Amino acid sequence: MFLHGTSRINKQGHLEIGGVDTVELASNFGTPLYVYDVALIRQRARGFKETFEKHGVKAQVAYASKAFSTIAMVQVVHEEGLSLDVVSGGELYTALAGDFPKERIHFHGNNKSRAELEMAVKEDVGCIVVDNFYEIALLQEITEQYQKKMPVLLRLTPGIEAHTHDYILTGQEDSKFGFDLQNGQADEAVRLVQNSKGLELLGIHCHIGSQIFETTGFIMATQKLFAKMKEWKQRIKFVPQVLNLGGGFGIRYTEEDQPIPVSQYVEVIIEEVKKQSKQLEVEIPEIWIEPGRSLVGDAGTTLYSIGSRKHVPNVREYVAIDGGMNDNIRPALYQAKYEAVIANRMNDESDELVSIAGKCCESGDMLMWDVQLPKANPDDLLAMFCTGAYGYSMASHYNRLPKPAVVFVEDGEAQLVVKRETYEDLVKNDVKYKVTVKK
Repeated sequence: MFLHGTSRINKQGHLEIGGVDTVELASNFGTPLYVYDVALIRQRARGFKETFEKHGVKAQVAYASKAFSTIAMVQVVHEEGLSLDVVSGGELYTALAGDFPKERIHFHGNNKSRAELEMAVKEDVGCIVVDNFYEIALLQEITEQYQKKMPVLLRLTPGIEAHTHDYILTGQEDSKFGFDLQNGQADEAVRLVQNSKGLELLGIHCHIGSQIFETTGFIMATQKLFAKMKEWKQRIKFVPQVLNLGGGFGIRYTEEDQPIPVSQYVEVIIEEVKKQSKQLEVEIPEIWIEPGRSLVGDAGTTLYSIGSRKHVPNVREYVAIDGGMNDNIRPALYQAKYEAVIANRMNDESDELVSIAGKCCESGDMLMWDVQLPKANPDDLLAMFCTGAYGYSMASHYNRLPKPAVVFVEDGEAQLVVKRETYEDLVKNDVKYKVTVKK
């Protein structure tokens, strides 16, 4: 059994997170319930920041809020002195609602609408990461309309493939994101932005993938970007002030995963950027990174109540819980694997092989296959670990199921930060159809 962060087994034999008994959490806030270990989030944030500070390198660590975006999360990010990466008008609105400093907001996305870009420009966000030629033209119009000067980074695809799941590769040449480094698109984008009155070119950005357990990809990406920077320096005298190498740092979901310390990623990146800068004879650019999953992934645990079971002789034992693909789509979407425990009986022997079924009316709604657990009874509490990234963010109303509540736990206290939805919430935006009967 691997316990993350502040998780431990208390005297009652229950799982405890942040000094709070999960049985009490389930009793007070209901299930399904997303529980976040705030101390672990803070520890990870400080690990990234302190490594840059230790090496005396100018940097920004921007939390990729697509992993988990709420006002409370934005507040914690601000308290820890991080920047914030948003990818939609909704994430930007959440950041603003949480009073996040606008100058530390970076706006990403491959198809930002005019309304979203206008919102970003009017609010004077710190920078927009430009993804395509359509966006350059749109931003030029908007900055002229509002008489603003907008700092931008250009997102580039360096042709580096991270060793990860095909669904979340983003750095290779065949990608929906960014300007290609090889075919002249990046050169044309630099030219257009430099010639624009309303855009200020701060630097360049790339992101090579997600759930990465080695540093080779980051080294290769840095080398490719500096090779292009050498061309720009010689040909057009352009040297980026900012080099954003994205995120994708892996976490441990199961014993198959072997992540490295966050400091190791950062130190390798710093070392390679310093080396390449020295060879190019330029000042070290400000380094930006964008951890998302690695800040919140293993800080999140989802609590479920166990309900029915089904025995298929000589095949499988199904145990059903009161959530499923509506609150965690990742197992159905790309076969993500997790670990779990019976939170109210942590000291019991794991003597039964079961598969955890969700309650959605969908054969593919299976959260876990063939896991060893103590024999589960109705109303036992299942805790699924490492659900902090992309659980709440990708939750849906499939089968008209309300979205779960979110609780932050820290120093023995629990605070509700997102209310559980009600059935009334499900229909509040519905409008009745006025039926007309033809005679």
